[in-house]
Amino acid sequence: MKARALAPVLLAFLGVQRLLELRLARANERWARERGAVEYGREHYPLFFVLHPAWMLATFLEGRASGQRVNWPALALFLLAQPLRYWVIRTLGRSWNTRILIVPGGERITGGPFRFLKHPNYAVVALELAAAPLAVGAWRTALAFTLLNAALLLLIRIPAEERALAHYALTRPDPN
Repeated sequence: MKARALAPVLLAFLGVQRLLELRLARANERWARERGAVEYGREHYPLFFVLHPAWMLATFLEGRASGQRVNWPALALFLLAQPLRYWVIRTLGRSWNTRILIVPGGERITGGPFRFLKHPNYAVVALELAAAPLAVGAWRTALAFTLLNAALLLLIRIPAEERALAHYALTRPDPN
């Protein structure tokens, strides 16, 4: 199979997935704000709305231009990341969001994938940002967006989230 044939399928999958997740995030945001949530890191939030759609478009465009065959190991890695993504979302429940929202009286989640990594969602996204473009031969996109994402996460997002999470003194065990 040629990468140019997979690129639009991948774009459609990512587009639908991200839109559904935004819908869930908005519902969770409403729930959190009704309980007095305070938002942290608002100033960097728009960067994600530039980074992710640009990554999806670049993956599509470079993948369509690629004369290569599908990189099956990279595609498998991307597909294997999906259950991990939903494990994170399920573990966080109403706390899952694209924003950093701290609900008064809430607790830091330490169960599920959080037993192994402090920020498993970011690890999954980093894996996706590399694997999806590589699956369609878009190595320039994989390199550029992996570096941009790493800078955004390591220099801005994770420090902001850690400062916000410091407000949670208690931990909540995994409900599973």
